[in-house]
Amino acid sequence: MDKTDPDYVPLDFGAARQRMVDAQIRPAQVSNPHVIAAMRALPRELAVPEALRAFAYADQNLPLGEGRYLTEPRVTGRMLQVAEPVRGERVLVVGAGTGYLAALLATMGEALEVTALESERRLADIGRALCFTWAPGVYWRDGALVHGAPDDGPYDLIMIDGAVRAVPPAVLGQLTQDGRVIAPVCADSGVTSVSRIVCTAQGSAVQPLFDVAVPLLPELEPAPAFVF
Repeated sequence: MDKTDPDYVPLDFGAARQRMVDAQIRPAQVSNPHVIAAMRALPRELAVPEALRAFAYADQNLPLGEGRYLTEPRVTGRMLQVAEPVRGERVLVVGAGTGYLAALLATMGEALEVTALESERRLADIGRALCFTWAPGVYWRDGALVHGAPDDGPYDLIMIDGAVRAVPPAVLGQLTQDGRVIAPVCADSGVTSVSRIVCTAQGSAVQPLFDVAVPLLPELEPAPAFVF
C-alpha cells in the first residue's frame, strides 16, 4: 500500500518477529536459548531490500537478485542450532549476503569472532549497514567465495549461507584441526541437506543432518563438464 494513502498502516515488524520465532523457529526443534534470543531481537527486515520488507518474516527464501536468496528463517535457526557455536570461537560465514546469519552469530552472546565473506557489493552494502548498528563486531571481507577468507583464519566454524554441491577445498583448508563446516549440500540425487563437514586423514567426511529447500549459490556451482 502507498505510504501516502490515508489508510496506510505501518507494518509491526517487532510483532512479526515474535510470531516468526513462535510459529516457525521453535516448532522446528530450535531450543538453543541464544539462537532464540538473537532471532527475537535482530530486525530481519533490514536484511532485505526495502521493496521486500513486508515479506521479511515469511517462511520462505527471499530473492535478493543475481541468483541469491535470503535463507528462510526456519532453516537459518536450525543451522545455528546444529552448528553449536562455542564461546570464543572464530567463525566464517561464506556467502554472507545481506548479513543476517553473520549478525545472528555475533549477537548470540557467545563472544564469537565473526568474519562475513561476500562477493556481491550490493548485498554486502546492505549487510554492512545491518551490522553497523546491530552487530558491529562482524568483520566484512570482499572477495570470491571459492577462496574463503584466509587472512582471518583458521576458523573453528565455517557456515555457508546457501547450497553447494561440495565445499570448496580452499574453504575446507581454513578450518582448525577440530573445526567443522555447516552447509546445505546438494547431493547427486538432487536432495539438499544441511550437513556437518569435517576434515579427515582421507579428505573430508559429510554428515547430512536434515533436508532443506535452499537454492544453490551460483558462484560456487561447479563448471559444467566438457562433453565430446
